[in-house]
Amino acid sequence: MTDTAPAPGGFRKLSRLGLAIAVTGALIQLVLAVYYLAMAHSPSPHDLPVGVVGSAEQQAQAQQLEKDGQFKVESYDDAEALQQAIRERDAYGGVAFQGSTPTLYVASAASPSVANLFRAQYTKVYQQQVQEQVQALTTAGRPVPVATLAALTTPPPVTDVVPLPEDDSAGSSLGFVIQALCLGGSIASLALGRLRGLVDRSALRGLGHAALLVVYAVASAGVALLAMALFGVGDGADHVTLFWGLALISLAVTASTAAVVALVGPAGSLIGGLYFTVGLIISGSSIAPEMLPKAGHTVGQLLPPGAGATVARDAMYFPDAATGGAFAVLFVYAGLGLAVILFCNAAANRTRFTRVLNREPAVTE
Repeated sequence: MTDTAPAPGGFRKLSRLGLAIAVTGALIQLVLAVYYLAMAHSPSPHDLPVGVVGSAEQQAQAQQLEKDGQFKVESYDDAEALQQAIRERDAYGGVAFQGSTPTLYVASAASPSVANLFRAQYTKVYQQQVQEQVQALTTAGRPVPVATLAALTTPPPVTDVVPLPEDDSAGSSLGFVIQALCLGGSIASLALGRLRGLVDRSALRGLGHAALLVVYAVASAGVALLAMALFGVGDGADHVTLFWGLALISLAVTASTAAVVALVGPAGSLIGGLYFTVGLIISGSSIAPEMLPKAGHTVGQLLPPGAGATVARDAMYFPDAATGGAFAVLFVYAGLGLAVILFCNAAANRTRFTRVLNREPAVTE
């Protein structure tokens, strides 16, 4: 009769390995939890651009908003100029002190949370001013006009310059699209990386790998547009710009991930996971970049998810906005990624060819 029980040493080794895995998993969870909470548990504005139209005195009062660093105030000549600035994404909103009643302008398509913040703050200040007027008239023993009393219960005028579609009133669709592109790109890069051992590295293999990534990016953009069309997302978008923007997002993720794999091996595929786990939260797809900590804002817009979210949002809702910077970021990731893939494969091929040429000829008797 044989004893099939594992040796005590095997148990100890297995226990140590299991403990190491558990501790590592807990540490990763802790780091991610701290990171997510630090970035997004309590979003607050940091240099959030707003506009004001009014007299010199009113503009000077608005400039006081810059003291705590939450807002960046810009003055405009009239309401039309303010609205155009919102369409070009130079401002998230603003107030025009024209006529008997000031008007608040917002763009919920830029960020529903920012638009709601503006509405809440503006309504609070507006009603406080009306209450002060009523109190002053009452103290002076003068009659309070009916219109002034009505203003206490009537919301102040608000114009949504670039509203969200009714089917996406929460503005969450963009975040889902960017999330799908990043996750799909990470999986595709990992799958393509598994093919690296089937064929020796060569210039031809590098060209084939790069071509596959481009084909996948185009297919990924097409699938994303199809999914968006099924739910009416982006119906009024610039579809040409949106298509190529989505394709470039996918290519930036897959090419840069594949490039790291080519440089360091299969472990490089983790970069795709970092795009998904670290880059998405600071991408601006769900939270306005200016509502993130400054470091998160800056880093987020320099990563493919953040630059991609800017390109996609502008193509969907803000055709007048300048997106050159975001496109440049995506081009850098995609271009450098493809270049590294081609170089690594060509260099490996040249090294192998050189070894063959330098091989000493066999000695014949």
